[in-house]
Amino acid sequence: MSSAGPPPPLPPWSRLEGQVVLVTGASSGIGRDFCLDLARAGCRVVAAARRADRLRSLCDEINASAASRAPRAVAVEVDVAAGGSALEAAVQKAWDAFGRIDALVNNAGIRGAVHSPLDWPEDEWDRIIKTNLTGSWLVAKHVCRRMRDAKLKGSVVNITSIAGLNRGHLPGSTGYASSKAAVHYATKIMALELGADRIRVNSIAPGLFKSEITAPLFQKRWLSTVASKIVPLKEHGATDPALTSLVRFLIHEASSYVTGNIFIVDSEQWNQDGMKTATTTTLQQQQQRSATLQAWRRRTGPQPVLSVSSAAIRG
Repeated sequence: MSSAGPPPPLPPWSRLEGQVVLVTGASSGIGRDFCLDLARAGCRVVAAARRADRLRSLCDEINASAASRAPRAVAVEVDVAAGGSALEAAVQKAWDAFGRIDALVNNAGIRGAVHSPLDWPEDEWDRIIKTNLTGSWLVAKHVCRRMRDAKLKGSVVNITSIAGLNRGHLPGSTGYASSKAAVHYATKIMALELGADRIRVNSIAPGLFKSEITAPLFQKRWLSTVASKIVPLKEHGATDPALTSLVRFLIHEASSYVTGNIFIVDSEQWNQDGMKTATTTTLQQQQQRSATLQAWRRRTGPQPVLSVSSAAIRG
C-alpha cells in the first residue's frame, strides 16, 4: 500500500506566538470565534464587549486550556458607543492587560431594525452610526495612538459587511449599510495616513455566515431557499476557517505589505450592480428577488450584528 505522504505544511500565519490582540464584540458570534481561534494560534487575547459575564466565561475557557499558568485572555467590559473618557479608559485597560496591543479586530456592531428610509427613527439611526462607525473609529484611534507612541508595528482589521458595498442593495438597511460603507472609506483613508507609523488597516466584508447567534435562523427552510438563489457555492460560510484564517493572515507579518483593502468573503453572493447588471436577469426576476429579501427581513426582525453581515443576519 502506497503511503499518503506527509500532510501539507501549514501557512506561516497558523501560528501567532506572543501577539497581543484586542477583539471587540467578543462575547458572542464571530467575535467569540475569533478569540478562541487566536488563542489557539498562540495569541494573548483581550476580549472586549458589553456582556461581562459572557466575557468571563470566554476567558476562563481560553485560560483553562493554556499550557502555562499565565493568563492568555483578559476580559475588558466596554460599550464602543459610549465614546469619551469611558471608551479611552477601556482601551487603556486593554493595553495595560499585557503591556501592548499588536492588533485590533474591530468587530462590535449592531444592525438595528428594518425600516424604509422614510420611516427610519432618528434616534435609531444615530445609535447605529455611533456604534458601527464612530465606535470603530474611536477604538482604532485610541489603540493606534498607543501603537504609534510605543513605536510598534500594528494591524487593524475592521469587520464590516457586503451590505456596505455595491454588491446587492438590501431593502430596509439604509442605516446599517451606510455605516458599513463609511467604515470601508475610513479603512482606506486610515491606511493611507497611518502607513508612516507602520500601522496597517484593512477590512473584511463577510456575507452569509453560520454562527452561535444565527444557528436558529439557519434552521429555517425559507432561509435555505433564499440562500440557494443568492449563494453560488450553495452553502453557508463557516467562521472557521473562512474568516479566522483571513484575520490571522492580516495580523501576521506575511501581510506586511497589505493595507487599505476590503476583503470580500461571501461566495460571490449578490454580486450585482444594484441588483440590475446581469443582462439575462429580467425585471420580473429582480422584483421577485427583492420581494423575497423583504419577506426575509420581515421574518427575522431586529438582529444583533456580531456574526452575520448580510441582510438581517449579522450578530
